[in-house]
Amino acid sequence: MLGRLAKWLRVIGQDVIYGAHLSGYGLIHAARKDNRLILTRDRGLKKKQPSELIFIESNDYREQLRQVVQACRLQPLGRLFSRCLDCNSQLQPRAKDSVKEIVPPYVFSTQNTFHWCPQCQRIYWPATHYERMVEELKKFGLT
Repeated sequence: MLGRLAKWLRVIGQDVIYGAHLSGYGLIHAARKDNRLILTRDRGLKKKQPSELIFIESNDYREQLRQVVQACRLQPLGRLFSRCLDCNSQLQPRAKDSVKEIVPPYVFSTQNTFHWCPQCQRIYWPATHYERMVEELKKFGLT
């Protein structure tokens, strides 16, 4: 239900766990164990006495992101693109020469900065998708 919000929170560098395995009491248990804030659209979850919780008002991910940024006083550009969008791990710098055989030749010839996820091995570089996402954040009114 909040997958797009989770992705955008990771874009701005927030540590977010998300998945179908996190629901009901399992979600509450995981939040307590890791001292996490719960973001939910499930009105019934409030009745289960969770720890810290923010009820997400909107169905629109842009409004959801704006709500969380404001409620948690986040700085959206502070740690931009520092987490893997797939698995949430902290990205690590990677030398350009080390990705030559991994990334497409055009990417290798046009990009100088690379990061990789030590968990899922995904490689990231700041190309047009980076610029588009920054533009999206500006459209959301978060920059």
